Amino acid sequence: MTIPLVDLKAQYHSIQDEIDAAIRRVIDNTAFIMGREVAAFEEAFADYCGVRHAVGVSSGTGALFLTLLGYGIGPGDEVITTPFTFFATGEAISQVGARPVFVDIDPVTYNIDPARIEAAITPHTRAIMPVHLYGQPAAMEEINEIARRHDLLVIEDAAQAHGSLYRGRRAGSLGHAACFSFYPSKNLGCYGDGGAVVTDDDELADRVRRLRDHGRINKYEHGELGYGHRLDGMQAAILSAKLPHLDEWNEGRRDRAARYARLLADMPVVTPEHLPDTTPVYHCYVVRVPDRDRVLQALKEAGIGAGVHYPIPLHLQPAYRFLELEEGSFPVAERMAREVISLPMYAELSDEQQDEVVAAIQAALEQTAVA
Repeated sequence: MTIPLVDLKAQYHSIQDEIDAAIRRVIDNTAFIMGREVAAFEEAFADYCGVRHAVGVSSGTGALFLTLLGYGIGPGDEVITTPFTFFATGEAISQVGARPVFVDIDPVTYNIDPARIEAAITPHTRAIMPVHLYGQPAAMEEINEIARRHDLLVIEDAAQAHGSLYRGRRAGSLGHAACFSFYPSKNLGCYGDGGAVVTDDDELADRVRRLRDHGRINKYEHGELGYGHRLDGMQAAILSAKLPHLDEWNEGRRDRAARYARLLADMPVVTPEHLPDTTPVYHCYVVRVPDRDRVLQALKEAGIGAGVHYPIPLHLQPAYRFLELEEGSFPVAERMAREVISLPMYAELSDEQQDEVVAAIQAALEQTAVA
């Protein structure tokens, strides 16, 4: 059988009536841009994250960009982050004119290594931007303590961490602000693009609300130069329909992750470690295997929708050649980029599908061992 990396149709069919009703409601009310659907979702998502404000925006990248702008970060400033993440993390820092400063990652969590952060701080550092990669929260207690000592902002890139917990608190409530993506494949995804900035900072929330809507004070008065980064009403309504199911879906992912770990235990496969102070949400189920590219090709030939998140660390991306960071600059991130492979992961993944994925991995590893 063909097994996709993510099965959005399966999720849709599980709540089809609720999604269809939300879409019909938006069309009936013609509330396509901003309006009550966006306001309702913002209120619900802020409450879910345990913060005062959620500001819906056009994408996760837009959320990062507007948060940095909202805090006045720009040319001459530096933001510390990880090189092992999706390109948007560094891109948003560069888009506001600041300089991304990369710090290598922890080999267990794949998140930024807090033990290496302090050495990267300079007089130009304004913020630390940890990424909760694959839905595993970063070491926020250590990161926040470093930030307090150096009077730095902490901006969570929570694009893959909807609903994850760190020491009993949700991702999104662990720093000064957090940025979420609602790209369709996310644990909480819409049917297009969308994002949100969540925070307890009243001033930041107000500024992001203006910046997302052309700096608008009222309909035809603009207090500053802004951007077109609004969240569509249709996407907000879909997200409102999905949000009540998020915890159940995340629990399903954790169940699938635990089963993968049991099935793969006797193979030369490094599976994710569930840390005792976190509740991960397994946006991606990422393992490490020997001869990754051969294994990936064998899985694809078997109809398994495996992938790689992410094959090129940011410091080695062509767009960041100007930083003059050579291969070997961040050896842990570079090693993980060579070894990681993402397996199919979604709450609706069946035992039969998982068994087929694991059998295909075993066959691929046997083939690579012979080769």
